[in-house]
Amino acid sequence: MNQHLPVPSEAALSRTVHEIIDYVDAEGWDQPPVMFALVPTVLLAASEPSLGDQLDEGHEYTPIAQEAFPEDVEGGSPALGEFLATTSWPSSVAGCALVQEIVVLPPNAEADLDDAVVPLVTDSHSVDEAARFAAHAHPDSRRARLIAAVLRDGPAMTLLQLRPLDDDDPFAGAELRTYENLAPEVVGALYATLEAEEDDD
Repeated sequence: MNQHLPVPSEAALSRTVHEIIDYVDAEGWDQPPVMFALVPTVLLAASEPSLGDQLDEGHEYTPIAQEAFPEDVEGGSPALGEFLATTSWPSSVAGCALVQEIVVLPPNAEADLDDAVVPLVTDSHSVDEAARFAAHAHPDSRRARLIAAVLRDGPAMTLLQLRPLDDDDPFAGAELRTYENLAPEVVGALYATLEAEEDDD
């Protein structure tokens, strides 16, 4: 069966990521982080024939939303990193993706964050909390989704989706951006979840 598995590619990953974006767009904003397993569609069709009508066989991978994270895991929180560090996948999972809502700031706002955390430099947890609070409260902050996805022994993709402002066209398509070296820690954490495989049932 291995010869029928898709070859990891940027095009295949891009199709899957955009399917994920359509899914989270339908759920709306102010959602907790969500993890997806990326499973080869041919494997899913073979193991779950009843899903045949729901699978897009033109897509190499099918994203499967996972159970909700624990309540203390929020976008960008230390608990999220700790959770990812203990996550692993069976070999049938070809990749994974994480969608989390974050706050983005313009470059000139960095000094304001520094001012908020300087008194707390001896307590890393307090620094994280203060920085997050300051970012949320900053007048130039924007809510956004960070979408990060990786394929086992394959490429990675990270996109930023800005939350529409009140005066934005509600019928306009999602504004997706990417930047060089966007969220490398998240990408590394996702790859690490694929290194320690669980046994397939």
